[in-house]
Amino acid sequence: METKLYVGNLSYETTDYDLRSLFAQVGTVNEVTLIKDRDTGSFKGFAFVTMNSLEVANKAIDWFNGKNLGSRKLKVNLARPREERYQNNYDSSQPGGYGHNSQNQGGWR
Repeated sequence: METKLYVGNLSYETTDYDLRSLFAQVGTVNEVTLIKDRDTGSFKGFAFVTMNSLEVANKAIDWFNGKNLGSRKLKVNLARPREERYQNNYDSSQPGGYGHNSQNQGGWR
């Protein structure tokens, strides 16, 4: 089963190719995703690497967590599911400005 790894503390010059080459040393890399700021498009210093099995992913953690890539010590661990973020219910198209649901709870009519 595919297993996703979190790879942090990366230099801002790190590329998809750099990570794919590094992690391919332990097994098959299915995907590399560099995380970028949605407003500026600049790399945020962490990525996700999807390996083809849990066994290979654990091997990658053993090999690369705490090891240097360039001048930075990598942080490699199993990726956790994304946490739910607070969602602002403000919706200016709803009467009263709050889009709680179509029944307009507590807004002006």
